[in-house]
This record gives sequence, C-alpha cells and structure tokens, in this order.
Amino acid sequence: MADTIKVAVIGCGGISGMHLDAYQKNPHTEIYALCDIDENQVNKRGEEYGVPAQRRFLNFEDMLAALPDIDAVSVCTWNSAHAPCAIAALKAGKHVLCEKPMALNAQEAQAMIEAARASGKLLMIGFVRRFGNDCAILQDLIDHDTFGEIYYAKATYLRRNGNPGGWFGDKARSGGGPLIDLGVHVIDLTRYLMGNHKPVSVYGATFQKLKNRPDVKLAEGYKSVSATDHDLCDVEDAVTALIRFDNGSVISVEASFTLNLEKDKGDIDFFGTKAGAKLDPELHVYATMNGYMTNIDLAARTALSFDGLFANEINHFVDCVRLGIPCKNPAEDGLALMRILDGIYESARTGHEVILV
Repeated sequence: MADTIKVAVIGCGGISGMHLDAYQKNPHTEIYALCDIDENQVNKRGEEYGVPAQRRFLNFEDMLAALPDIDAVSVCTWNSAHAPCAIAALKAGKHVLCEKPMALNAQEAQAMIEAARASGKLLMIGFVRRFGNDCAILQDLIDHDTFGEIYYAKATYLRRNGNPGGWFGDKARSGGGPLIDLGVHVIDLTRYLMGNHKPVSVYGATFQKLKNRPDVKLAEGYKSVSATDHDLCDVEDAVTALIRFDNGSVISVEASFTLNLEKDKGDIDFFGTKAGAKLDPELHVYATMNGYMTNIDLAARTALSFDGLFANEINHFVDCVRLGIPCKNPAEDGLALMRILDGIYESARTGHEVILV
C-alpha cells in the first residue's frame, strides 16, 4: 500500500470531528472524501477539512462507486447505519473503522464480520477507551500482578440529565439508550482489562421513567447535531445489569441518560485477590502493606485525558492498514459486546436471566 492512505468519513456529526482531527494530524493519511445525508453538515465538514465539493456525497453507495481509490473508511453515523455502511465499504475493498456500538444487534455484527472475512480487509471497532492513558496505567499494573485475580468489577456511567436528543433517543436509529450508548464504553473497558473473557450469562433491568426531561429548565450538556425541539424519545433512560463470564468473574453495570442523583458519575471499580482499584476518574489503588490496609494514589496523571485519545485510536488503525500490525480492537470483540447488550435487553424484557452460550 502507498505510504499515504486515502480516507473517507461516512457521517459528519459530532464524533466525526474526533476522527477528522486525528486523520488531519497523521502524516500517512489524506482526508479524501466525506459523506452525510445532511447536505449542510457534509459541506460544513468539507470546508473545515479542505475536502473539495466533488468529493462530498449525500449517499455512501454513490461515494464508494465514484471513488474506487479510497483506501479506508471511518463509519461515524448513527447506529442503525453502522452495518449497512461498513458492509458496503468492505465489499468495495476498503478497510473500515466503525464507531461503537458495532451495530444494532449481534446479528448485524456477525454479518459485518463475514463481509470483512470475505473481503480480506480490516474491520476495527471504535472502543476508544482502550487507548486512554488510564487504561495503559491499569494494564501495566495488571500485567505486573498488582491485583492478583480480578474476580468482580463495577462499571458505572450515570448522567443526571444527559440525553443528547436527536437520533440518540430514537430507538429505530440508536438501538437503545444509555446501555448501548454509554454502557458499551465501560463494559468494554472493564471486560478488556479483566482479560476479555467469554460472557456466559446476563441479568438486566431497564427503566423508562424520566425520558428526556423536557421540563428541566436551564439544562446544559452535549446535544446531538440532529437534536430538535420535537425529538422522539422511546429508549430506556436507565439500566442495571450483571454480566457473568466463563472464568467465574462478574461485572455489575449501571448507566443512565437521566436519573435523580447528585451529579454525573463515571466510576469503575476492580476487586482482586491482592488489591483493588477505582477510577473516579483518578486512579486509586487499595491494598495491604506489611499487614496494614493501605490506600495508594499514584503521582502520575491517572485521570482519562482526551488530549490525543482519538489520535491514539486513529493512528493505530492507520498502522494496522499500512503495516499490517495486529489490531487492538478486533471485530470479534465488538460482536461479543453486542451479544452482551442483546442479552441485557432481552433479560429486561422477560425479567429472567439470559444464557449466552
């Protein structure tokens, strides 16, 4: 492959800016084409990143047909378009980086994997938290057996009033609410650090009590570029779940778009036989020293930094494409996550545990 790869981005909403900034800074990429169903949005991004009008498209199939020299594609659309866009790009012979969640469900994710295998091209999933500085520090401690066997963890991503609106609240486009949007981040990071064991069962409950809280005055926070004053909201606003793995370990999950709590919360707790740890967002380690219980805070910066976070992910994708190095975020991990999410939603629907094997 040429030293510089030509990249197209499908979906020019909020998350695309993270991809585009990183591609722009990578010396081995050219932002070659853009696609979005919103003409204003694709033109806005085109002006920002110097993509000429003739390489801006409103239909991804038209783009792939018109520009066979595209090497790689970032899929940054809403969730329901992940599988169609990724599969079309793979069939056209392009490498693909698909934002999380991989798809609407495990069936779509499996179809994406089959398309990648048939094409011989890379399909990488955007689990960006794996590239964080906090993940690197925890992984280093785990690799040096600081915690012993990590047998239980709690992954929490709670927002007090944080439904982004637009497509995020529309189940047909999103596939669900905070579980598939926020929970996927902390579930994947926690499972990854615990050794990526195979999920065997889940039990979960979802709640749709507060919806998007249109009565709240002076609310601030992230809003989708697709948000309007009359958005549909038919997704859950909170979820709780237990995930059991084949080695006996368990992850407890809580996520919300809207919940009556003091403030937004994003904690992850790990409990091991030698020590425990908490990200809140700084890393704290709980252990024993000479028979005394000891709390340890590292002198290094341990809170997740967004400075360079997406660049780390994009640079890895580019290196995988150019150099053929092993992918840190393989599609098979995305499929495993979709099976977990499918199981939690099914458990919430039936009120019973769902066996995944």
